[in-house]
Amino acid sequence: QVHLEESGGGLVQTGTSLTLSCTASGESASRSAMAWFRQAPGKEREFVAAVSASGGSQLYSDSVKGRFTISRDANTVYLQLSSLNPEDTAVYTCAVDEGTPYVLRGKNEYDYWGQGTQVTVSS
Repeated sequence: QVHLEESGGGLVQTGTSLTLSCTASGESASRSAMAWFRQAPGKEREFVAAVSASGGSQLYSDSVKGRFTISRDANTVYLQLSSLNPEDTAVYTCAVDEGTPYVLRGKNEYDYWGQGTQVTVSS
């Protein structure tokens, strides 16, 4: 069983930066890929970024590539958000793909999910 807890969301202005973090409990988390997804009001949950178990591989959605950076330190995954715009407003949720060390973007691949943290970007 893996428990995830996110932090770092908030209300920011367009063009600014924010860092989210998510810590996973459970021994298997260190051997598993971790990812961030987001869901805006009225929209489907979408993939944002993923990092491999080793931290050596990252995968990004086209909408955030070059602006967001995912990294991890053991069982904690970080998402640095920069050049934020109102379209980035969403609930950001981290997830663990238990036992899978490589990165995948499909939300159905991930086994455990956090509660989410709200990011609101004002114009």
